[in-house]
Amino acid sequence: MTMAMASVKGENVTVSAAAAPRMKKLASMLCMKGGNGDGSYLNNSQAQALHARRMLHFLEETLDAMMERSSSDKLFTAADLGCSCGSNSLFIVDVIVRCVSEAYESRGRDAPEFQVFFSDLPSNDFNTLFQLLPPLLAPVAGSLEGCLAAGEGAATATRPYHAAGVPGTFYGRLFPGESIDVFTSTFSLHWLSQVPEEVGDSASPAYNGGRVFVHRATEAVAAAYKRQFQADLARFLRSRAREMKRGGAMFLACLGRSSGDPADQGGAGLLFGTHFQDAWDDLVQEGVVEGEKRDSFNIPVYAPSLQEFRDVVRADGAFAIDRLELVRGGSPLVVDRPDDAAEVGRAMANSCKAVAGVLVDAHIGERRGAQLFERLERRAARHARELVEKMHFFHVVCSLSRHNSIANGCV
Repeated sequence: MTMAMASVKGENVTVSAAAAPRMKKLASMLCMKGGNGDGSYLNNSQAQALHARRMLHFLEETLDAMMERSSSDKLFTAADLGCSCGSNSLFIVDVIVRCVSEAYESRGRDAPEFQVFFSDLPSNDFNTLFQLLPPLLAPVAGSLEGCLAAGEGAATATRPYHAAGVPGTFYGRLFPGESIDVFTSTFSLHWLSQVPEEVGDSASPAYNGGRVFVHRATEAVAAAYKRQFQADLARFLRSRAREMKRGGAMFLACLGRSSGDPADQGGAGLLFGTHFQDAWDDLVQEGVVEGEKRDSFNIPVYAPSLQEFRDVVRADGAFAIDRLELVRGGSPLVVDRPDDAAEVGRAMANSCKAVAGVLVDAHIGERRGAQLFERLERRAARHARELVEKMHFFHVVCSLSRHNSIANGCV
């Protein structure tokens, strides 16, 4: 069976005709849990917010370097890719607006007008995101009043930028050529465009039978996930190279791992490959879900090593690496009482539900999905102390700038 593959030698990326329907199917349902319920992404993305704030200085350095080499246009355009439906995307945008406006002010110029695009898959809950937007600030040149209040919940906050949603996969083109000054994508690029074909093929050496994630899987399964990540990141970079203005920049952060073994997914492995995996096994053993149903479900997430990420960027050749680091983040479990096993169990279940609940429900239905997360909550509560002590993420943090010469026709 063929798989969506891209060479990591800078060649054009192609997607097989067979792969396209699968990518379209995943894009039609993959999203963080929408709304504002207990299991929603909005109410379970505090950890991502904390991690983003710890990386704030990396983003600010990226913007400062970009402004030193860019022209002072009257319109500045930014795009946040994988915006989801919480307030974290708004926080990132506020940082961009503030830093760019301060750079203009330091040159004795009025701040530009800002156009911000929030982009995610069509299944994303854009309504919830846009309901968080403060009202538009009257377009007075140079004014930043209310900018920093946005995202802090202040009733009087206003936003000094025009906002628009752009539905679509960031593994393809989203914008006109040379139209975006800065791209950001935080905690999204570890989501693959599809589960590798071999992983679900019982006749393949890379069949992941009995498991639902790459963590602790066979070498062949891990290699399939790695190839899919390489192909996807290459496609992402080639699309952005065509869309970014000369002198533009890109700030990326995604789950990463410190291990050289692709089957050791670190924090992502603890989230999806341990108690979550065991909860699936519970349903199979109880006769709630057939084994074949479990075996046909896999989480399309891959946490790359720093070297894997670097290799794809360098092979692509469109961008210069200004900064690339592996940063140890915190835990995805934000709890008030870490010694309360029940609270830790709920936090673990809600974290998984917020990011994978939509996929689970699409695969086994909401009723059995609820049973799965109930089993997960109970298991996590029994291992609460271990989770509190060991559950932490690593992140690949990357700042890229566009090389002056980009080959035409590369996407």
